Amino acid sequence: MDRITTMQVFVRVVETGSFSKAALEMGLTQPTATKAVAEAERRLGARLLHRSTRGVTPTEVGLLYYERCKTIAQHFDEAENVAALAHKGLAGTLRINTSVAFGRRVMAPLVLRYMHEQPALQIDLGLDDRYVNLVEQGVDMAVRIGRLADSSLGASYLGMNPWLAVASPAYLARHGVPRVPGELAAHACLVYSSVQGDARWHFHGPAGEEESVPVRGPLRSNSLSTVLAACEAGYGLAVLPRYVARESLAGGRIVPLLEDHALPSQEVHAVFPSPRLVPRKVSGFIAWMQQELAGEWWLRDP
Repeated sequence: MDRITTMQVFVRVVETGSFSKAALEMGLTQPTATKAVAEAERRLGARLLHRSTRGVTPTEVGLLYYERCKTIAQHFDEAENVAALAHKGLAGTLRINTSVAFGRRVMAPLVLRYMHEQPALQIDLGLDDRYVNLVEQGVDMAVRIGRLADSSLGASYLGMNPWLAVASPAYLARHGVPRVPGELAAHACLVYSSVQGDARWHFHGPAGEEESVPVRGPLRSNSLSTVLAACEAGYGLAVLPRYVARESLAGGRIVPLLEDHALPSQEVHAVFPSPRLVPRKVSGFIAWMQQELAGEWWLRDP
């Protein structure tokens, strides 16, 4: 195995904490990955990894070696791809992660369009509402909605994700239309349990005044699709992202409420393992997404 490949193997072993995971990602057998690192240790005359039943961690020397190897491997990848990027567009595999609802309704149709524009690029789109460690999972970038936690990840702003209050015409015919946020206390409210303060909805009025309203109702769920379905069926009012409500609004199955009172919007970001030496396949897709999510993207047909 050549030294560049050995360095690439060592980098992934350190980042995943596992010979087997690194080997699986790189299409190698575990013994091959183990042998590559052992040969590097013999060549350098120093132990690079602490090995235990719980996994592997770098030694002090190994950590220094890892930092240099990571930089060399990144430069090597850039050098290998530069001709193809200049003449044939993007290539390789782009591994993307995002939430289930955003992935199904927004990312999936956008990815299909991008595949048409970049036929040499393979895309691995993973949908997961749990937090995904990009380094451990070998993910090139994730699209995340809401406030970003402080971290060493790189991040690029993509756009905004606005919310609105909605209800079905049948529900409003039975229970009346709320005119101000305070009237929500008299209504059945369907609670999405992940954001927007859970069972407390926050509004900004026409003059900028803030109003926080406690709500309750027959359903609480961490699934936006479930909340939307219950709302369409007339079980209560809901607050939903506009991209989730878009088709149902267009079809008249739900209608907007309290349109002169705004709900908080969320920022949409692309995050990636490091802000330095971002691969062109990542930066190219991010630049394209920034165009697609500019302005009122939730009103456009994806």
